[in-house]
Amino acid sequence: MPFIDSKVTIKLTDGQKERVKAKLGEAVSILHKGESYLMVGFADGYDLYFAGKKLEKGAYVEVSLFGKASPADYDRMTGRICAILSEELGIPGNAVYVTYHGIQDWGWNGSNF
Repeated sequence: MPFIDSKVTIKLTDGQKERVKAKLGEAVSILHKGESYLMVGFADGYDLYFAGKKLEKGAYVEVSLFGKASPADYDRMTGRICAILSEELGIPGNAVYVTYHGIQDWGWNGSNF
């Protein structure tokens, strides 16, 4: 039950959202999860600042995961997320920040896993 929530500084077209979503759906297998339960969210046109300066192109990505993965898996996933955002949105890897949150209790459809 992963959720990948992206806050990006640029405005996204529906096509860009669809392509990024599809690539994240493939990438989530790195964390030993399938796309069938993946939720993806986008907040575009989001103001992000780093070192006191507004980023023209940047992203903050939160990956919430039922359970957890290994540090090596997280490292591979960060690399893939950065590559996807660079390829599809032109956001450089050095302006992409990714956090991971392991969740023990996750509810869906009226009950918890």
